Amino acid sequence: MRILFNIGHPAQVHLFKNLLWNLKEKGHICKITAVDKEVSLNLLDAYGFEYDVVGNAKFTSFTKATEMIKIEYILYRIAKSFKPDILVGGVGNVYLSHLGKLIGKTSIIFDDTEHSKVEHFLMDPFATVICTPSSYRTDLGEKQIRYSGNHELAYLHPDYFTPNPEVIKELGIKENDTFIILRFVSWGAIHDVGHAGLTLEDKRNAVREFEKYGRVLISSEKPLQKEFEKYRINVSPEKMHDLLYYATLLYGDSATMASECAVLGTHAIFCDYAGRGYTDEEEKRYGLVYNFYNEGSMGKDSLATALQLLNNPLLKKEGRQKREKLLVEKIDVTKFMTETVEKYGK
Repeated sequence: MRILFNIGHPAQVHLFKNLLWNLKEKGHICKITAVDKEVSLNLLDAYGFEYDVVGNAKFTSFTKATEMIKIEYILYRIAKSFKPDILVGGVGNVYLSHLGKLIGKTSIIFDDTEHSKVEHFLMDPFATVICTPSSYRTDLGEKQIRYSGNHELAYLHPDYFTPNPEVIKELGIKENDTFIILRFVSWGAIHDVGHAGLTLEDKRNAVREFEKYGRVLISSEKPLQKEFEKYRINVSPEKMHDLLYYATLLYGDSATMASECAVLGTHAIFCDYAGRGYTDEEEKRYGLVYNFYNEGSMGKDSLATALQLLNNPLLKKEGRQKREKLLVEKIDVTKFMTETVEKYGK
């Protein structure tokens, strides 16, 4: 079977890497195309994947529209040459759903983001199958397949991931040291228009308070203010999950990273106006993520909860215990993805 993958976001490199290796081991031929966004290409290089770049991430409605047309044209040319039997993409992959309709091939989208309304409007009518976590808030109809898991389990389940302590040694941190990671996203997606997450003052307050407990590290999709540069994490992107495993707490506005922490047994504070179904579940059922949606009081409320967590000397131990419950109740997501692609590929 010939399978065409399109990578639209760095998180999708992680999401699909074990699936790609599984399919190749089974004798399938996989081709990867990628949109150049943040560290996507760096991650693909780090894992030794060959790929074709089909476009760049754009940050205005007009440039996104023109880039979408360009990307779909390049994908069409690649598909005419590669002749895929099936197409696979991640969150909001409008390009592949359109391509599938155009060339008459099945497209499978693995999605976990309900509030991306523009992307869903453009993608859902054309996608053949949309696979979502069971916690997904929206009913997408007959083409939706729900599974008991989330994207982050596809690469951070202990069957696929073993934390490497070398990354904290690089940063001069000991395994039992307290350190807090702050993660800030770019807020450049179409569905984020009109929203900005944590304010500059919120971030300043967080850094000031967290330094009373331990070391502060910052990861950011967008350029940092000069005052925060000394906190920037300087490790290669493929080592980020090792760092999250050993962290005491994550604080920020990244849903993916908050969920990654939950799967790893690290508590996370997630600040976002809309939230996600899977982070809701990780809070209500497992107590590993704390969601804050009220943009008016988001910074104040989330910081108060973060400090309460940091005052718990058993925080990391309790996080590992909560993780065990999560792992017992969830499926092997990579196995599910592999079986789904093979089923529809026939």
